[in-house]
Amino acid sequence: MHSVLRNPMRGIALKVSSVVVFLAMQTFIKLAGSDIPPGQVTFCRSFFALFPIMAYLAYLAYNRQLRAAFYTANPIGHLKRGTIGILSMAFGFYGLLHLPLPEAIALGYALPLVAVIFAAVFLGETVRIYRWSAVLVGIVGVAIVSWPKLTLFRDGGMEAEQAVGALCVLLSAVLGGVAMIQVRRLVEEEKTATIVLYFSITASVFSLASLPFGWLILAWPTALYLIAAGFCGGVAQILLTESYRHADVSTIAPFEYTSILLGGIVAYFVFGDVPSVTMLIGTVIVVAAGIFIIYREHQLGIEQREARKATTPQA
Repeated sequence: MHSVLRNPMRGIALKVSSVVVFLAMQTFIKLAGSDIPPGQVTFCRSFFALFPIMAYLAYLAYNRQLRAAFYTANPIGHLKRGTIGILSMAFGFYGLLHLPLPEAIALGYALPLVAVIFAAVFLGETVRIYRWSAVLVGIVGVAIVSWPKLTLFRDGGMEAEQAVGALCVLLSAVLGGVAMIQVRRLVEEEKTATIVLYFSITASVFSLASLPFGWLILAWPTALYLIAAGFCGGVAQILLTESYRHADVSTIAPFEYTSILLGGIVAYFVFGDVPSVTMLIGTVIVVAAGIFIIYREHQLGIEQREARKATTPQA
């Protein structure tokens, strides 16, 4: 069994890096257009993710770890993670394609709270008042940012397509929380390369089954956007999976909120959305919540090191 390393600061750094790359993936998918079937998007995301994963495996081969990367002692666990993950992606991509990017991101912020709750219930992680407070404060910040942008409920009604998209994003967040728990269990006995490799293979095979339901012949710009999205997805998956090896789910989950600032920047420069005062206020609140968790984890690390020194016999 592979031991799970305890380095919360490294886990947070890897999580934030994964958020940045996942945002790039979302941007490419959004640029590809809303007419593409979710199954086709999911296949491109999963299949082209194999290329950076293979590069990662080549690095492992250089270090003579390649054979170990393909070995798994828990094929059922990988199948469960793949099934949950593919459903989460499919629902999430549908919502992303049919909602404005800021709204899709804002609704997806249900994921960190779900992840913290699930980590406490199913993994038995100790979630103290500090983390709960930071998550709830982050939710308040997200609400401040997202409320003016939630055009779904304006003018006394909402378009059915957007309503379904919003529900799909929320469902994706719940499934994503379940997937986080499954990955956290897998990292206790499986290598990062093994987890991301089998996930991408499983997701590619499952999403390929949607081919008879009407895939489109893509123009080159659209195809390139989806290829780039898949590549980014593979890199982000490696970073995200590795982050679970170094920190509790409840510690790193709130850092999903860091995409709120980057998402606003991308929405402005790529899609023409102008940031509002409420967005700036909400962003400050969200960033403050994340900084508080970093500070708290740093303090806990100091306390744990001092406790170990106190209990270590002196020579």
